[in-house]
Amino acid sequence: MDTTNNTTSNPRGIPSFPFLSNVNEYVKSLSDVEATLTRFQEMVSKYTFMQQNVERRAVGLREKLPEMKRTLEVVRFLRKKRGDTKTAPPSDGLGDEEDEEEDVDEELDSETKGSGEIETTFSLQDTLYAKATIKPAEIDEVYLWLGANVMVAYPLAEADELLQGKLEKAKDSLVAAEEDLEFLRVQITTLEVAIARVHNWDVGEKRKLKSQGLLPAEKDDGEDDGKGKDDKD
Repeated sequence: MDTTNNTTSNPRGIPSFPFLSNVNEYVKSLSDVEATLTRFQEMVSKYTFMQQNVERRAVGLREKLPEMKRTLEVVRFLRKKRGDTKTAPPSDGLGDEEDEEEDVDEELDSETKGSGEIETTFSLQDTLYAKATIKPAEIDEVYLWLGANVMVAYPLAEADELLQGKLEKAKDSLVAAEEDLEFLRVQITTLEVAIARVHNWDVGEKRKLKSQGLLPAEKDDGEDDGKGKDDKD
């Protein structure tokens, strides 16, 4: 029976495997067992491969989210210092991170000198930073990495909007990835149960046929070897 017919899928298009309530719907005779088990094992491998890919994507998103939040908070701090708070969007989408944003403001404010300057650091590489002295009130644009070694200058308002949009998309993607992981775990478990049920059906069917004399008993290799030796002698 084709397990791909009449199957549903999750919002990302991953097909589901229906629970095997009746083994006879998939296996009609002993000759079908091997092919059915092979097909089920292949499906487990596909689901496992998808699970590994989604897990890697989720790990990457979890690593990027804190950096994205921090960058957005810094941009909003600069807008605040330029007196751009009236046009700055609210902190919707940051949720529990609003308190963190206030902490960032306090931290940066505490570093502000009497002249309105801030001594800070910026990243040159993953583990290499350099010191810089800036005047937040005079900054009207920031440079953002877009990937593929591309950096673009954005006005503060546009940078705020861009980062907020990327942050919301990253959060949505992480939620979707976690839902997919749970969905894939359920499909793999369902298939493992199906494989076990087909194995049990195969064993039970063979026992029944043997008791009826319709299935020859397996030969004893030891007896065959002994018989061969006797013949030679």
